[in-house]
Amino acid sequence: MQISIDIDKCCGAGQCVLAAPEVFDQRDEDGIVMLLDADPPAGQYENARQAAAVCPAAAIQVRQ
Repeated sequence: MQISIDIDKCCGAGQCVLAAPEVFDQRDEDGIVMLLDADPPAGQYENARQAAAVCPAAAIQVRQ
C-alpha cells in the first residue's frame, strides 16, 4: 500500500487522524495533515482506507 496526500486540498478537519492515528497527524500551527507513514504495515491498511474515505477534502490517495 502506498499513501499520498495533497496538502493543498487539506481543510484540517482531522478525520484522518481519528481514523488512522498511526498513519496521519496534523501540524500544530494550522491543522494541515502530515503523513507519518507512506507505506504502513498491513495491520493499518483498513484504517488508512477509512481515513481516505472520510476525508471531506479528498486530500488522501491510497494505492495498493
